[in-house]
Amino acid sequence: MTGNGSNSDDPLSIAVTGAAGFIGSRVVDRLQHAHPDWELTAIDNFYLGDVREIGDVTVEHVDVRDRDRLADALAGADIVMHLAAISGVDDAADNPDLTYETNVVGTNNVAWFCRTTGAAMVFPFSMTVLGDPDSFPITAEQPRDPMNWYGRTKVLGEQAVETYADGAFPAHLFLKSNLYGSHEVGDRTVSKGTVINFFLGRLFADEPLTVYEPGTQARNYIHVKDVARAYVRSAERLAEQLAAGETGVERYEIASDEDPSVMTVAERIQSIAGEYGIDADVELVENPRAGDETLVSEFSVDTAAARETLGWEVRHSIEATVRDRLDRHLD
Repeated sequence: MTGNGSNSDDPLSIAVTGAAGFIGSRVVDRLQHAHPDWELTAIDNFYLGDVREIGDVTVEHVDVRDRDRLADALAGADIVMHLAAISGVDDAADNPDLTYETNVVGTNNVAWFCRTTGAAMVFPFSMTVLGDPDSFPITAEQPRDPMNWYGRTKVLGEQAVETYADGAFPAHLFLKSNLYGSHEVGDRTVSKGTVINFFLGRLFADEPLTVYEPGTQARNYIHVKDVARAYVRSAERLAEQLAAGETGVERYEIASDEDPSVMTVAERIQSIAGEYGIDADVELVENPRAGDETLVSEFSVDTAAARETLGWEVRHSIEATVRDRLDRHLD
């Protein structure tokens, strides 16, 4: 199908970087279920993600910083879903060299592979690339003005993908909001300590829900399962674009209509927990990230492009997820 020489009747070949992680493992799982005839390659360097088997797919140990090894692992791919990254603001600040090498050099390596082979590419980044947005609802077309090193490296990655894709391959760039939730791979639960998950972890540990000052800062929240479905829809559209010979980037926003303040989220979890007979304290604490994150009190996002072009929709809510976790915790 692509510049790799695949016949249009052949099964699509998809490669997922960062496949051992929170999002990547769910994406591989969903691709298996949605398109069992597709050939899947899953790679990761196991820096944080530690999922080794997803259904009948084994996650191979490959580091995106190793250009030659990466090219060998991706050989034959029609679409590369590049989900590998150093993704935390704190982790990026503590490991700036590793973050640059992974998020910038690694992304350039993947984008160059796609340019030389014609494979399509999926590349996500968080709202941190925007910095302190001054207009709402947020769109993927807004100016980039990151306030931290993580955001800066993702902007550089985005620029590389756009440059390499021009005239060579189709690419989807995803601006995604704050993740929450968990999912199952086999007999294990995969999660990550994002804001809502952090609160739930402290709730179950009988610890106070600590909110960084001022507490009024808003964020948009999206469930990991909703994000994974968006990437599956992206792969389906990219297959059509490859067949049509299209190149260049399309940008999509992946978010929900839930954008409460961090304090509101904590208090909502506190209230729901109370219905289950669990008492929880909410404490406002000093913000260690002061100056490195936006404190806006609104965070609405325009998701029209994903809904209209990809046929994607949000299926999960914060309240339903919290109640489900409490049900399972108390079962």
